[in-house]
Amino acid sequence: MPIYEYACRDCGSDFEALVRSDTVVECPRCHSVQLEKKLSVFATAGVPEQAAPMPMGACGSCGHPGGPGACAFND
Repeated sequence: MPIYEYACRDCGSDFEALVRSDTVVECPRCHSVQLEKKLSVFATAGVPEQAAPMPMGACGSCGHPGGPGACAFND
């Protein structure tokens, strides 16, 4: 279920709504359905700067959780 950003054309309120396929979105402030879908930016999860480095695997490259021999980089 995606979250969309809207601006109400009647009262000017900006809000986000979790939208299902059968949902009729309305303004939470004035209950109008005269809405404009806003262009949203997306967020990505990054690696924190203070994250511990990944341990080296048997081949010395990735630290695959399957253990030695499970790494896709092994020849």
